[in-house]
Amino acid sequence: MHGIHDPSWWAIGLGALVQCGFFLRWLYRRVRNEELTRAFVRDMATSHLPHIYDRLERLCEQQGIERSPSPPIRWVDLNGRRS
Repeated sequence: MHGIHDPSWWAIGLGALVQCGFFLRWLYRRVRNEELTRAFVRDMATSHLPHIYDRLERLCEQQGIERSPSPPIRWVDLNGRRS
């Protein structure tokens, strides 16, 4: 009994579908993790770093420490454009 009714072909097909499902799940999680990491870094740079630099400037003024200017934030887009 060969062909589509052979149980071994069903097992191979089912195994391939399960592997494809696991791959798609892994791919989705990886892409989602990248999006979350990118959002976290952008939020940290735009919302928190300016406040941190402000506090550091105040501490330097209180302690009489000469400070260097705050570094600019430069974004590099995946398409190669800088913002």
